[in-house]
Amino acid sequence: MAAKLKTGDKVVVLAGKDKGKEGTIQSVDPKAGKAVVEGINIAVRHQRQTQQSQGGRRPQPMPIDLSNLAFIDSNGKPTRVGFKTEDGKKVRFAKTTGDVI
Repeated sequence: MAAKLKTGDKVVVLAGKDKGKEGTIQSVDPKAGKAVVEGINIAVRHQRQTQQSQGGRRPQPMPIDLSNLAFIDSNGKPTRVGFKTEDGKKVRFAKTTGDVI
């Protein structure tokens, strides 16, 4: 199945502790149905001190389910993503405006 949300897309969170926040997708795991969004779903991870790096508590963005994310269209509103063919190529488009992504 084709990916409706891809790396680099600007999205808004629909549910959870970060509801309403916006960010850019850093990575997507289609098999698990999750994505890592910059600045969203931050968890503190503890890192052991080594000779190369200082140890301590590091904030790290954790994966969030794709169903809790919505693409932001050109108007700045959350929208669903659909597929259509243009000139023999399959393209994504925003369902609210109809613009090709």
